[in-house]
Amino acid sequence: MTRLSVNVNKIAVLRNSRGGREPDVVRAARACLDAGAHGITVHPRPDARHITEADVHALAALTSEYGVEFNLEGNPFAPPRAGYPGFVALCEAVRPAQATLVPDGDGQITSDHGFDFRGDLAPLRGHVARLHALGCRVSLFVDADAGAAALPASEGVERAAEVGADRVELYTGPFAEAFERARTGDALGSFAHVARRAQGAGLGVNAGHDLSQANLRAFLRAVPGVLEVSIGHALIGEALYDGLAATVARYVAIVEGRAGG
Repeated sequence: MTRLSVNVNKIAVLRNSRGGREPDVVRAARACLDAGAHGITVHPRPDARHITEADVHALAALTSEYGVEFNLEGNPFAPPRAGYPGFVALCEAVRPAQATLVPDGDGQITSDHGFDFRGDLAPLRGHVARLHALGCRVSLFVDADAGAAALPASEGVERAAEVGADRVELYTGPFAEAFERARTGDALGSFAHVARRAQGAGLGVNAGHDLSQANLRAFLRAVPGVLEVSIGHALIGEALYDGLAATVARYVAIVEGRAGG
């Protein structure tokens, strides 16, 4: 069964736009868990534009209280600075169940590409080893192109296993764009292929970015063995109309195969 981890970054964006404590990120995360979500995801960034270091600690305590997965995302190569101790340091402080490594830069509005597995991966291997020593499962953000048919294993998704990762997270933005254009055939084929290559290398497969109630079912039907989806932007947007608990419950029904259509 696929599991749903709700990304609550957007709750923090709204709070930070005004200052103060409302809306409360922890209260929103609690509502998601009470509605059936299987875990919580956040991606704290060095500029603290949404999730802060304090939020990370508070959400770690909440997920521990519920006995569910806390998934912390970030770039392990981003240097520490005031208000941001660095990704590995945050993981050391809160020991998330899963650390998802993403190669994004400070100026990116959102994560929009996976790791390039060509060349020397020793620095990445070192970060993976440090996170494993903290007890974290490690996932690496990857593009569907990492499973391109012409790409050798020495440059493809298999190298995620070579550096010690446990899982990969498929960057699903291109699929969501293809879905909007009603041209999902090639995109779904590419994602299914990279998922199979990853699984063949002993890696678990997660997925995330721009997944929504509209497109999630089609993705899960076409891409085999997806263990977890991390969904935030669309889910929070939909919740503005339908309510947070009802929206999370609908996603849980989709990932658990209980929704029709």
